[in-house]
Amino acid sequence: MIDTAAPPGDRSFVIIGETNLARRVCASLREGSHSVQHLTEPRDDELREAMTPTPDAVAVLLHDDVAALRYALAVAHMSAHVPITVTIFDRTVADELLRLLPQCHVTSPADLAAPALAGPCVDAAIVALQRKDGLTHAIRVLDGEPSRTQPWNPEPIGWRSRFGRLAGQLRPHDAGTRIMLTGLLGMLTVFIGDLAWLLAHGHHPAQALFDAARVVATVGPAAAPAHSTAYPVLASAAMLSTIVFSAMFTAGIIERMLGPRLVGLIGPRTLPRSGHVIVVGIGQVGLRLCGELRRLGIPVVGVERDPDAPNVRLARTLGIPVLTGHGGDRATLEKLHLHQARALAAVGSDDLDNIALAIAAHGVSPGTRVVLRAGEHEAIAETRSLLPLGTIRDVTSLSAAYVLARLLDTPATSVIAYRHRMFVELPTGTFAPWPLAARQGCSHVDVALTG
Repeated sequence: MIDTAAPPGDRSFVIIGETNLARRVCASLREGSHSVQHLTEPRDDELREAMTPTPDAVAVLLHDDVAALRYALAVAHMSAHVPITVTIFDRTVADELLRLLPQCHVTSPADLAAPALAGPCVDAAIVALQRKDGLTHAIRVLDGEPSRTQPWNPEPIGWRSRFGRLAGQLRPHDAGTRIMLTGLLGMLTVFIGDLAWLLAHGHHPAQALFDAARVVATVGPAAAPAHSTAYPVLASAAMLSTIVFSAMFTAGIIERMLGPRLVGLIGPRTLPRSGHVIVVGIGQVGLRLCGELRRLGIPVVGVERDPDAPNVRLARTLGIPVLTGHGGDRATLEKLHLHQARALAAVGSDDLDNIALAIAAHGVSPGTRVVLRAGEHEAIAETRSLLPLGTIRDVTSLSAAYVLARLLDTPATSVIAYRHRMFVELPTGTFAPWPLAARQGCSHVDVALTG
């Protein structure tokens, strides 16, 4: 588990984790002739042995926040001053770790990738969108190299977008909502029809309103003239149909109250109809991307197969509408108005699902821009072959470049990708290319464990 091939005198590092990120960082450090001790799930005695003598830095690169917190605290207990870089998704846990261990640098692959994903979602010419000092900056490419431009301002909301938001109100998005709105519309139709009949036949408006309400409540129609038989027949038919409509409305209300209510009927959580971004996969990366786009003023809607997924509840609290369904289904993409969307981002954790989704999206709307998360799966680690499908963002490579820079004492503030090259941003605002080794260069973790 300990690499002894590195020449003496070079820097030494301890990497904890069996993730693809850990393998990529380990391989890049070994390629730089540094000494690396890569531990997957070390016991306390193994970790103590690896920390003797004290390494130059430690990286804890896990998917489990609790395990990452535990290892970071153990490393700090064994060596109070060694620099530690930890990946933690939950911001509450990250803030608590920073409070306990000031020498610790905490980051999240989702936070690192969100600006690089948001850029091409908004505009194909933007490499990344970053928030600095309360302003949003667009990273574009000038003379073949990324360069920060002037602060980016969102496009003004045109009449088409305003109409799209208005048309999205009271729009049924599932069977329960459709039943509820059908029942409501039926009762309103009976009420308005009965009210119009009574007003047309000379009834006082107040009395006509009262009698129409009696019909909808199925407690009896208004008194009709003795020679008239049409109104009693129509009122009877209206009351009988109201029984059906009220049952439908009640059933829809109950289902909506007991369900997760991931999409609103009125307000900001309704489904947008044009100029929006569709984010498929509400994991850590998808949730961060949705939040970033919302902060930029871009309408966004999420798609998640599992309505009970942990981040779906968080998306609801953030005011992000989430449609339950399979993003690769043609019916789902058409329901989300893919042909009128600004872009579709396939950011699920499974590369194969993302590729299938990109192909489905091209079949439904060839002109819609697709942003694809890839690079995790062993079989398609080379993402250049995926270029025809859309803009590719390798979250593992972005995170590996940033973590590697921090381990080597480079004060990186962010990381971006351009044409399969990684660039870290320096405090001066410039971007430095940051080459990475293939993760196959790490021999400490079996490839089968991370496939």
